[in-house]
Amino acid sequence: MSQPQADSAPAPEKGGDDLATLAKGGRTNTMGFAIRLVARIPFLVIATRLYGAEALGRFASAMVLIEIIALICSLGEKRGLAQRLSEGAGEDRSAEANLVYDGIALALIYSGAAALLLLAFPEPMFPNGTNSAWDIWLVATIPAFAVTEILLAAQAYRFDIATTVRARAIVEPWTISIAAGVFFYLPGTRDAGLALAFIASIYAGLLTAAWPFLRTYGLPRNWTPRLRAMLAMSTRAFPLVGADAIERGTRLLDIFILGLFAPPQAVGIYYAAQQIASLPQKLKTSFEPILSPVITKNLRIGNMGAIAAQVRQVGFWIIALQLGIALVLGLPGEAVMGLWGPDYVAGTAALAFLLAAEVVASMAVVSESVLVYIARKRNLAISVGVIALQAGLTIALIIAVRNAGLGEGYQAAGAAGALMIALAVSSLVKALLLKHLLGAAVSNWRWPLVHAAGAAVVVGYAFTFLPEWIELVFGIPAVLGTYALVIWRRGFGEEDKVLFRKQVAPPPDSAAP
Repeated sequence: MSQPQADSAPAPEKGGDDLATLAKGGRTNTMGFAIRLVARIPFLVIATRLYGAEALGRFASAMVLIEIIALICSLGEKRGLAQRLSEGAGEDRSAEANLVYDGIALALIYSGAAALLLLAFPEPMFPNGTNSAWDIWLVATIPAFAVTEILLAAQAYRFDIATTVRARAIVEPWTISIAAGVFFYLPGTRDAGLALAFIASIYAGLLTAAWPFLRTYGLPRNWTPRLRAMLAMSTRAFPLVGADAIERGTRLLDIFILGLFAPPQAVGIYYAAQQIASLPQKLKTSFEPILSPVITKNLRIGNMGAIAAQVRQVGFWIIALQLGIALVLGLPGEAVMGLWGPDYVAGTAALAFLLAAEVVASMAVVSESVLVYIARKRNLAISVGVIALQAGLTIALIIAVRNAGLGEGYQAAGAAGALMIALAVSSLVKALLLKHLLGAAVSNWRWPLVHAAGAAVVVGYAFTFLPEWIELVFGIPAVLGTYALVIWRRGFGEEDKVLFRKQVAPPPDSAAP
């Protein structure tokens, strides 16, 4: 897709308004990240201590396929819906609601078909077997997951990020944590506890998203499914679907391949490490829901310079926050993994690689948030190449480690290392393409990141010589405080600091943002 041209002369920049909007949305979702961190810990403790690495590995292998299929069935509406609604600017609210219901109906058709197909042929979900007969009903989460993605995207278009925080950072993680504990102690559901808890959490998230959506958009009025329009929407969504599925697939492909080539214990160890590393991954998605409406607005008026500035700004916010979190979780890696049990300490190297992978991936994620609108096919081609590279590296490293006679922890580390290399390549290639298309620099790199990381590493390394409880209780705050002090003083300018100021962006008008 060629670079879009402005329909008219560019309107005066409202960079301050856009920056305030991005900062407000990022602050809200960053708070959600912190809440998610607290909520995820009980689930990891319950899953690792009560169910064990083998049961956790089987559950993780099944969940991989479920999440990928559900994401495909959402038809890329996480980002595509913002563009469809933006192109419909000026229409009344009922017309906008009907556009959303078109996407929901299509998602239900695809997800229903996918669920029935997996019910008939469940073998791909369970490469290492099942924990119980109830595991097959994980397919029931596919329609709920897909619809929830669309509902949250519709709310994000109205700058309602709080609903995403409630659904993804509070309701879902706390539901799966509580339900996993309850099902473990209920007669007849102990083996099925992880699967049943996951099902409960997905439907709880759906209900949490549906209530504010109905208050914002209402029920459909004068709406009937338009088959021709829905078919056109499916065709148009293909590049977005591919980009979303591959972006998420890069975080799940390694688990799937591990399930094929390694024992379930290795999958369980890797999954525990990945759940910790996924916290900074969720942080970078904090800005995605609010970034899409801002980008589509500037694309509509042809303001490419403003888009490049937003990419640079948000990209630096993300990498600065992610690097700090990676240092806080990675430097005391053995102590962190040891929280789940002695068997999981073998995943320390995998945790380090996974945390590094999320840092190097930050530029790819921000670049892709623009490329999916102005170069869909090229972005998809790059993503396909990257995931193919990851698959090849993962298989090669796992086989090499296995042939060397090394244990499960090294196999997990090999998969994590392959992911890190693939994501680094993705960031480099996508940033260069976006720079070419926008005609402006988009890099999020600043040298003060090195200064802050260096100071934090010195402090963190010193704490590794002390008992683990001191390393966790006092070392983590010391590392975080050192990094934050240096990056704030040497890396953050006045525009950067707006992220931490409690200011409110101007409310959007009644038309599309």
